[in-house]
Amino acid sequence: MGLFERYLTVWVALGILAGVALGLAAPDAFQIIAGLEIAHVNLVVAVFIWVMIYPMMIQIDWHAVKDVGKKPRGLLLTLVVNWLIKPFTMAALGVLFFKHLFAPWVDPQSANEYIAGMILLGVAPCTAMVFVWSQLVKGDANYTLVQVSVNDLIMVFAFAPIAAFLLGVTNISVPWETLVLSTVLYVVLPLAAGMATRHALGRRSSHAVADFVAKLKPWSVVGLIATVVLLFGFQAGTIVDRPLVIAMIAVPLIVQTYGIFAIGMIGARMLKLPHNVAGPACLIGTSNFFELAVAVAISLFGLNSGAALATVVGVLVEVPVMLSLVALVNRTEHWYRYAPASSGDDLGKENCR
Repeated sequence: MGLFERYLTVWVALGILAGVALGLAAPDAFQIIAGLEIAHVNLVVAVFIWVMIYPMMIQIDWHAVKDVGKKPRGLLLTLVVNWLIKPFTMAALGVLFFKHLFAPWVDPQSANEYIAGMILLGVAPCTAMVFVWSQLVKGDANYTLVQVSVNDLIMVFAFAPIAAFLLGVTNISVPWETLVLSTVLYVVLPLAAGMATRHALGRRSSHAVADFVAKLKPWSVVGLIATVVLLFGFQAGTIVDRPLVIAMIAVPLIVQTYGIFAIGMIGARMLKLPHNVAGPACLIGTSNFFELAVAVAISLFGLNSGAALATVVGVLVEVPVMLSLVALVNRTEHWYRYAPASSGDDLGKENCR
């Protein structure tokens, strides 16, 4: 493990501080960068996410992807957590905190908007960042790709109905441009680039792919830190001006993240998943598709609404919290060492560490 990976938490913390400081020192510059977007997808952030996930896409072996259907348990866990549990626990926690625990300090209108923003986060499982978390826990890159692809497909059909049900809105407007463009930018294009690169390198030598990925790994971390700097720079003024509100919104979001992760861990243990499938399966449900959630919150409630603020707070707490969960997954690797099963759902000893 290199210097960047070993001290990743330190670099992220420095990135957060740098983002807030730069956002306060040069707000106009960050406003210009924030304006470089299409369908609510910021193009500069998209570039940095590309830098993050491109090395991971190169590692995907398409000959192994076709075998994922023989081992559906990890995929089943991901789908149950993402679509049958997570949206509803997020809504319940929002109501618990803002209708009851925090009610003395929040007016009813703002409380409703904060709850709405949290619901939108809960209904939007992550797309791009999952590849980062998967690599950090030494996850099966092929399996992670399938998990993300199936989730994206379900999101096309399930996001609007579930969000409408939980928000009590019958005519919710989903920005399909954001959903489609994000999927293309964060999955389809980097995957195509990774496939082309892997094919070209594979024709050179058997170790060319591994050598090239090793060279790119530090840039992947640089992409993550740059994304953190931008996200915190965009919201530096809000962080300083409304710290109490942000703290209150962050509490149920953090409780939700750790709670969903715990459910995933328990489920993975019950299903006897190997570590390189259990790790990504637990993390994919805890991370959020913040671009989509922010876009829907703005379109439904307005740019300066409490709902939009809640989705932004979700962005702010995600990276630090997810890094803590990555560390936990890596420390509990010994929980997921199993002898191979006799069924076709066996992943084999070679996948267990």
